Amino acid sequence: MQGNWIWRFIMSYFVTSISDKLLATVTKTRIPSQPFNFTLDEPSSAEEVVANYIYNIYENQASSWIKRSAEADWDYQTDLTNETASQISEQVSIDYANFRKKAARKTERDWGCALPEDKLTEYTKIYTEMTEIYSTAKICPYKNKSCNLETEGLELNPDIQELLIKSRDYDELTYLWSAWRNATGRKIRNMYNQFVDLGNDAAKLNDFDSLKELWLRDYEAPNFQKDCEELLRQVKPLYDELHAYTRYKLREKIYPELKPEDPIPEHIFDWRYLNGLLAPFPNASMFDVSEELEKRYKPDLEGVTAMFETANEFFMSMGLTNMSVAFGNKALIVKPEDKEVVVHRSKKINIAWEFSKDDFRVKMCTTINQKDFITIHHELGHIQYFMNYRNLPVTFREGANSGFHEAIGDVLALSVRTPKHMEKIGLLQTEAGGNTGVSKESTINYLMQISLDKIAFLPFAYLIDAYRWKMFDGSIDRSNLTYYWVKMRSEFQGVIPPVIRDEMDFDAGSKYHVPNDYTYIAYFVSHILQFQLYKALCITAKEYPAQPLHECDFYQNQEAGAPLKKLLEAGSSKNWHILLEETIGESKMDASAILEYFAPLHDYLREYRAKINYPIGWSKDAFEAMFSTFVLSNH
Repeated sequence: MQGNWIWRFIMSYFVTSISDKLLATVTKTRIPSQPFNFTLDEPSSAEEVVANYIYNIYENQASSWIKRSAEADWDYQTDLTNETASQISEQVSIDYANFRKKAARKTERDWGCALPEDKLTEYTKIYTEMTEIYSTAKICPYKNKSCNLETEGLELNPDIQELLIKSRDYDELTYLWSAWRNATGRKIRNMYNQFVDLGNDAAKLNDFDSLKELWLRDYEAPNFQKDCEELLRQVKPLYDELHAYTRYKLREKIYPELKPEDPIPEHIFDWRYLNGLLAPFPNASMFDVSEELEKRYKPDLEGVTAMFETANEFFMSMGLTNMSVAFGNKALIVKPEDKEVVVHRSKKINIAWEFSKDDFRVKMCTTINQKDFITIHHELGHIQYFMNYRNLPVTFREGANSGFHEAIGDVLALSVRTPKHMEKIGLLQTEAGGNTGVSKESTINYLMQISLDKIAFLPFAYLIDAYRWKMFDGSIDRSNLTYYWVKMRSEFQGVIPPVIRDEMDFDAGSKYHVPNDYTYIAYFVSHILQFQLYKALCITAKEYPAQPLHECDFYQNQEAGAPLKKLLEAGSSKNWHILLEETIGESKMDASAILEYFAPLHDYLREYRAKINYPIGWSKDAFEAMFSTFVLSNH
């Protein structure tokens, strides 16, 4: 029944005036291919009233509001200090919610419209204030702590991020870590608690016990949380090996004072930027094409556009849709000099935007390097999804679940990253004799590089929402929010803060997705699904099992593009389990593909640890020393 279109319509947009009893009748029908020609005053049956409203009234009105809301949000996010744009964005958000409230009793995403108008206004104002605090936050430099924030302050991206990557000064890193959290999470703790209360009120008005149940509804699985925990359990042996190897290398090369069996202080490393330190074979090829990209593309609008065109051509080579409109005149792909914009490189709608059936845009402050080259493919994956399901009814114009939307671009990025593909597009030069430098050693380097982006991320990808779910359902007492954040980060990731934390802090709020109210579990789902989908497309392209999974490249293969296009065109019109079954022959998330992909690296890490004899795992109670106990209660 969940795969039936009309069922999914009614679950999302069932009109208040139609009784629940009608649901049983309506779910037996399917949406007709053409709109009805009668009006609400002349219905021929009860289910036709619903279908007529959806097709002839709701569709046009909802599409208009989606466009208006996106435009208002775009204008604000691309000019943060424009007070008029801020006010318009806030008012449009309220008006849009009121429209939804009148149009529907229940929605899958826009549940906040169930709130009374005064609470909805309060909810929107808190959200706006939190996002503004985060997006405009600045801190003073380490050596100028009394700076003028307006003229000398450091922004998260690129200023603080670059310092966190490049600095090896333990004290400077500690300052940067603490100052950012003081400027963001600490400021929004009380606001976020109010925000959760209002969100829980809205959830209950939509017949959910709490926001947790409402958020989990998107995944249409009664045991979804347990399924994710099982997937994490399967990947944990590989994560633990990577963690142990990283801690050993940090002690060996930079921080000999680190304790060999404790969690790692989280401020001294970002796995994504440790490839130079962690590459097992420094003298073998690293397959980083940043220098070649810099030679080919200038760091201006023309150069960045050309980099987008290269990524777009990959999609088109598989028989997918041309997306040049998304990085054209209306897009923002180079950071402007004359105004502040939201520049966080999230994998969410703040980078890839859908306005209408013919207006799609990317908002990304692009740098010419390999990381952003890969990110471009990810963001265009969102656009590709938007463009393929654009002719569906509004209700179904979204991913089969949120994780699907995150996975699509990364599926292609796995192919793009391969040395084989980089050679095809001229970014990886062959050596004398036609050798690209691929060897057993360079393969381990390559898998290490990708694991720092994929495997290292998985526990954190689960943690963000696992923590918020506990906030939502009351499992965490409000007086112990920091304690449980520190505890859960230690438990899942094996990291601890560099300085003592207390219950004035709210470190979770220093992560973009928390004040901006984006769910995070989609990234966890994406990182599992993308390897399942990648493996299936590699089989279709006949690239696998003829060669190892990590060497597969389906560039220019339209046979692989065909099932992907079919999946994208379905949007959320089918239960994602059914859609996955139709696409790859599997109906559940499974970790076997990601484990197979990284198997050579896993073997290497086990062998290396046995050779060096460093410890694996971490102390489970070391985090207690990093918490100010005088504010603890009932933990």
